[in-house]
Amino acid sequence: MTSLTQRSSGLVQRRTEASRSDRERAAEGEEEERDRDGQEEDERGGDKEARLTLMEEVLLLGLKDREGYTSFWNDCISAGLRGCMLIELAFRGRIALESGGMRRKSLLARKVTFKSDAPTGDVMLDEALKHIKESPTPETVQSWIELLSGETWNPLKLHFQLRNVRERLAKNLVEKGVLTTEKQNFLLFDMTTHPLTNNNIKQRLIKKVQEAVLDKWVKDPHRMERRLLALIYLAHSSDVIENAFAPLLDDQYDLAMKRVRQLLDLDPEVESTKPNANEILWAVVATFTK
Repeated sequence: MTSLTQRSSGLVQRRTEASRSDRERAAEGEEEERDRDGQEEDERGGDKEARLTLMEEVLLLGLKDREGYTSFWNDCISAGLRGCMLIELAFRGRIALESGGMRRKSLLARKVTFKSDAPTGDVMLDEALKHIKESPTPETVQSWIELLSGETWNPLKLHFQLRNVRERLAKNLVEKGVLTTEKQNFLLFDMTTHPLTNNNIKQRLIKKVQEAVLDKWVKDPHRMERRLLALIYLAHSSDVIENAFAPLLDDQYDLAMKRVRQLLDLDPEVESTKPNANEILWAVVATFTK
């Protein structure tokens, strides 16, 4: 009886230690994320309210300032925002790609693995993480982007779709003092819109994207701050990067687009094998560029 109690106690202790280990790994991921983004935080003057996620930055680039909504013709931003979510979760140490194995499977063939369910502080990220954790079968990055977007023919997987993502992100930006909320009449229906109210934050975001491919351009993407690199790729995939380059002079615009194309021409399979590369980031890039 004593032996059984000891074994039971040992099992509980191991489970507790495993749970603690998950939390510690997640905390380490968060700490590393804060360290890497320290310079960006300084540029924002330490204003925590202005700290935006990748999803919020991409949406902000896509929103029309006065009208407060994205272009009706943009059918790319939905998938782009889901790609942002996967990258955010990877940066925060919540998910990763399975090992490539001896045969070195391609990024698009490797499954997403769950690492930690520690709360991220963002409702939508936690919702996406819960879906990944509870999925009965592992899925690839491309599959998760499709599932989270609702682009699946399998009725048993429709519950993975994240709904009203743009509206929920816009409300987050309202809470952070970047946007406001209004009602607009479009003849046949009324629509809630979110016009820009804090132009300084959007201008800093636009300037950051412009400088990354102009004044502060570095040929090696691994020398670029990884969140900024992800933002450029996802802004292009979401068809909103033109909005950041619109104010540029013709020569500057041509140079900026040339350097974006240089990034797009990189081989994600090669880049993902380099030191400190984030494999989820490059798998998302491969999904949108191949």
